[in-house]
Amino acid sequence: MTSVPQLTFSISYTTRAPRPVETNGVDYIFISREEFEERLAKGEFLEYAQVFENYYGTHRNTFEQAAHQGRDLVLDIDVQGARQLKVAIPEAISIFVLPPSREVLEQRLRARSQDSEEVIQRRLKGAAEEVRNYTQYDYVLINREIDESAARLASIVKAERLRKARMEEEVRPILESFEF
Repeated sequence: MTSVPQLTFSISYTTRAPRPVETNGVDYIFISREEFEERLAKGEFLEYAQVFENYYGTHRNTFEQAAHQGRDLVLDIDVQGARQLKVAIPEAISIFVLPPSREVLEQRLRARSQDSEEVIQRRLKGAAEEVRNYTQYDYVLINREIDESAARLASIVKAERLRKARMEEEVRPILESFEF
């Protein structure tokens, strides 16, 4: 999202095998199930989920680095992870990205040509369960077209940055300048 400065997209850890078009460290950080479970036991993940027999998670260091750099972090996580994130960071903003319809989601999955029929059907079934949870999120973004969706996401981020609670550091010296 080049239109929004100071925004970082998180790269999740996963135990699933990379697809032919995926690059380790760019699309995901691919690790073994054993390594994931070791890291999980050490409390290294801010959130995690087990989806279709594979683990996915956001490493705490990813969040801490972004915060240290004054950057907002965008996570691409499922409903399980979003629930954990809200417990860990209650002020986190959640956005449910919803496909325009089941049919469009299926078309998109098939157009990628990266998954078997079994995986596509499993993902569609999982999506049917997840969409019911949209009410638990702060925002809903219907992903009809990528440029429109990116613009709406940018608008959400920009608006959230202007919330009064997030502006206190900038407002305080201005208020102090009015004191006599």
